[in-house]
Amino acid sequence: MILAAATLAILVALTLGVIRALRGPTVFDRVLAANAIGTSAIMLLALIGFLTGRPEFLDIGILYALLNIIGTLAVLKFFRYGDLSHPGGEEPGDS
Repeated sequence: MILAAATLAILVALTLGVIRALRGPTVFDRVLAANAIGTSAIMLLALIGFLTGRPEFLDIGILYALLNIIGTLAVLKFFRYGDLSHPGGEEPGDS
């Protein structure tokens, strides 16, 4: 019963994250929502791994968390500098 409630709570959080990502008003709200969707997906993956008795799902969750962090940083760098190959030392427009 408790695991069903946890699954339902994670699915509600996932749904709210998708709504925020679609409605948005700014790009940063959408990036934050995408990060929250990734976190909810990791929790759901861990819960499914626990319910099915497959601990290797936690390894997949850790990998997905690392990809989530790297993806979020890449998107934020792209929106800040307009290019992923920018060294990031100075602010855009400084010269």
